[in-house]
Amino acid sequence: MSELTAGMPAPDFCLPDADEEMVCLADLRGAYAVVYFYPKDNTSGCTLEARSFSDAMDAFAREGAAVFGISPDPVMSHRRFSAKHNLSVRLLSDPDRRAIEAYGAWVTKKMYGREYMGVERSTFIIDPEGKVAAIWRKVKVKGHVAAVLAKLEDLKAGSGA
Repeated sequence: MSELTAGMPAPDFCLPDADEEMVCLADLRGAYAVVYFYPKDNTSGCTLEARSFSDAMDAFAREGAAVFGISPDPVMSHRRFSAKHNLSVRLLSDPDRRAIEAYGAWVTKKMYGREYMGVERSTFIIDPEGKVAAIWRKVKVKGHVAAVLAKLEDLKAGSGA
């Protein structure tokens, strides 16, 4: 599969959230969606990222955008993670990595000289037509949510939405 780029149709997915309710990207047509991929519940970077998105949920709602975090963790892990950190961002479970791989977020990583496969922290803004509007790869958590929100505001201003 070729690398996902802005302007391409966003790969569709239907994944369960922490309450086992299915979330399908196709059902979100007509509005913006922010989809971010993260490696693992309850790790320091992933916790900071989820809390940062949760803290900004009102701002994203004002822009008419839904926000979803996706990892390979199971639904029960998401449920505990959300409860423990009082998260308002919806976390979706992708244990088969179908969405993670479709968005190119399943990559070879290196740590301590060892190579392994894992989730690359990545974020995508999907426009109301279901196309990829913006992409961040190899995300650094600090300041990232503000950058995503600013880009969303720019996209909406440019589209006249």
